[in-house]
Amino acid sequence: MFKRPTTLASLLFAAAGLSFLIFQSCRKAEQIKEEDMNEWYSGGKQTVFISGSSAFSQEFNGLSPQKSALHDEGDKLFGATFNSDPGQMYHGLGPIYNNVSCGSCHVGDGGGKAPNTGETLSSLLLRLSIPGENPYGGPLAVPMFGGQLQPRAVYGVSFESEVTVSYTENPYVFPDGESYSLRQPQYTITSPYTSLPGNVMVSPRIASPVFGMGLLEAIAESDIIANADENDDDHNGISGRPNYVWDISSGTYKIGRFGWKASQPSVIQQSAGAFSEDMGITNRLFPLESSNGQTQLTGPADTHELADSALYAISYYVRTLAVPGRRNANDPDVKSGKRIFNSIGCSNCHVSMYKTEANMLFPELSNQTIFPYTDLLLHDMGAGLADNRPDNKASGTEWRTPPLWGIGLTKNVVGHTHFLHDGRARNFTEAIMWHGGEAVNVKNAFRDLSKTERDQLLKFLGSL
Repeated sequence: MFKRPTTLASLLFAAAGLSFLIFQSCRKAEQIKEEDMNEWYSGGKQTVFISGSSAFSQEFNGLSPQKSALHDEGDKLFGATFNSDPGQMYHGLGPIYNNVSCGSCHVGDGGGKAPNTGETLSSLLLRLSIPGENPYGGPLAVPMFGGQLQPRAVYGVSFESEVTVSYTENPYVFPDGESYSLRQPQYTITSPYTSLPGNVMVSPRIASPVFGMGLLEAIAESDIIANADENDDDHNGISGRPNYVWDISSGTYKIGRFGWKASQPSVIQQSAGAFSEDMGITNRLFPLESSNGQTQLTGPADTHELADSALYAISYYVRTLAVPGRRNANDPDVKSGKRIFNSIGCSNCHVSMYKTEANMLFPELSNQTIFPYTDLLLHDMGAGLADNRPDNKASGTEWRTPPLWGIGLTKNVVGHTHFLHDGRARNFTEAIMWHGGEAVNVKNAFRDLSKTERDQLLKFLGSL
């Protein structure tokens, strides 16, 4: 994609003069007739029909030159390699961290990859906590380790530990004789710089795709709550519920939308938290070093290493990443696969359509009919997928329904097809067959389909 040249001055201007930008956004998004607004346009008017390696990295349609420049500045920061040298442009890394850039985990703005046996962690991390809650109802950090394990460190500092991953293959056979295998991961923490408490809880998480997050943020809370059914009042076996988490900017509790357990309420808090935990870069929302409380912490514990303008630019970049459109939606097998997807109950959680809220401050997000295939709610997925680690209102067996838009392009963009919270599933079939808990009836219905029907459903997923 062609990128316009930009300067830091344009970023600072945009961050400081948002009200000016509002009135400069008179260039309308690509005009699409309402009657043509269908599932081909997964992101409404913010849909792009690109299926190659850059499919997840396209900016919104219709951004003004100033807004496009801000998007580009955020793009540079997203891909920048940070370091610990205060004399360098992208500094603040560490002292302990997981990776050196946003793009190292979110390759092509896509999802992370589970490590093979013996590989070091790159786009997978381990969340940590001990029983109890912090003052805001979130997970209770582990003394001397915090809320996330950092296996890397700058020169002169000890990394927190090493992590090894291994898998056990469990073979299965469908009733019609077709075989498949589910791999069960095991994570071993070795060589900790100091002893971990015996009651530590560990949750592996791969990086999630970041495109379309602005549109998900623009869904009204009332529309999310409308799909909740915590007590399963309709007796369909599905009892999704929202996670309520502390929003730092407003100082209130809000519905969580982002992260594998819906533990972040906004794009900016998700971005700021990633800088803090993943790279050890402090900022306005997370001013404490991730090594705070450790004996090896040197220097001030409370800093703002990432400028507000940079955090705003990164967040704006993520908010304005477009969604790839459908492919082969009129293929007869794809249409049959969609009917099966709905009939066996997949759509009870993977809700297809929403309309975003009206937003005069962000017209490019406003009133868009989108097809993300998620309800953004927590669901009990059973013991097989459990991490047994609560996260705000989410229990140790609950996970947020991940959006399915763009999932068929995963291989094209990131070079793999690893799915679920820890990437254990290597294809769509394995991801479905790992479902349990509330989704066990759906999994069993998929299992009992004929091979032709299973292939049609998988072809439908590949068209998203």
